[in-house]
Amino acid sequence: MTSQPDPQQGGSVRVDAWIWSVRLVKTRSAAATAARGGHVRVNGDRVKPAHQVKVGDEVRLRHEGRDRVVVVKQVIRKRVGAPVAVECYVDNSPPPPPREAAAPAGVRDRGTGRPTKRDRREMDRLRGPGPGAADTKSSPSGA
Repeated sequence: MTSQPDPQQGGSVRVDAWIWSVRLVKTRSAAATAARGGHVRVNGDRVKPAHQVKVGDEVRLRHEGRDRVVVVKQVIRKRVGAPVAVECYVDNSPPPPPREAAAPAGVRDRGTGRPTKRDRREMDRLRGPGPGAADTKSSPSGA
């Protein structure tokens, strides 16, 4: 009778199961979706959800607008509490951006009504050129 290697003793486990069990994502399906979408890299390579991770692998995850870079210290299959989960990896992630930097520019006071054309242009100027911001003077209008 052959037995599977025990993940607690240095075996391997699926990457989607591992990032879910160490609480980097909230659900297993979110972990699988991230892997399928190319947001999970193991040792620099994009991987599928069924890719096996082992102790020493570097896992990079882009989730909710934040990059997480972790090194696997222990492989586990079952979801565990947060204090135990933190002991299963070394977090090398860059620090999250400060809250004030993440705040949207041009927030209007409640009850001020619809912005005027002048207000809207000021908000657009503060936000900077976004996607689809074409130069209106150079577009051919035929007029």
